[in-house]
Amino acid sequence: MLNPHLNHLSKPIKTLTIPWKPVTFIYSNTQEENVTTMKTFYPTPKEQANKEWFLVDAEGKNLGRLAVSIVTILKGKHKPSYSQSVDMGDHVVVVNADKIAVTGKKLEDKKYYRHSGYIGSIKETTLEELMDDKPTEAITRAVKGMLPKNRIGRAMLLKLKVYAGAEHPHQAQAPGPRPEHLVEKQIQGGTN
Repeated sequence: MLNPHLNHLSKPIKTLTIPWKPVTFIYSNTQEENVTTMKTFYPTPKEQANKEWFLVDAEGKNLGRLAVSIVTILKGKHKPSYSQSVDMGDHVVVVNADKIAVTGKKLEDKKYYRHSGYIGSIKETTLEELMDDKPTEAITRAVKGMLPKNRIGRAMLLKLKVYAGAEHPHQAQAPGPRPEHLVEKQIQGGTN
């Protein structure tokens, strides 16, 4: 028995009987139907070359929420011409990386690991130690973990510039504020 939703297709060509279930193969009769196909959008080189610079102040911002909005800009998902297979993202300059906020006991409990490849040589660092030694590394690692693990992701990470203080050497690029829909809302109440 044919599915009633497939009446517009041609008659069955072949029926295969499996011991527990009969299966019917149906092929579309494209000569009688008007089939509309959509073209896949692929950005032109002119659209790919349009890169902007954004300035993000990390002071008092939650690490994870900040990283999500940075990744959205780096990937280019805020643009209508977004394409997954092309690096459409913009440059991001992050200042005051040493003043990020985390909730709960993440400063003591969150651990970062590295390994040299030799037996027994795993090293462990807490977020608090990482913020003391390299305050820019916490944001860089959070963003890197959210990017694709391929050459496009590595190219996106090169467009991220993180600085511990309020000064940055990119005044010539005139970085503007983040797009309005990517500014995270302050959460009222709750436990921190």
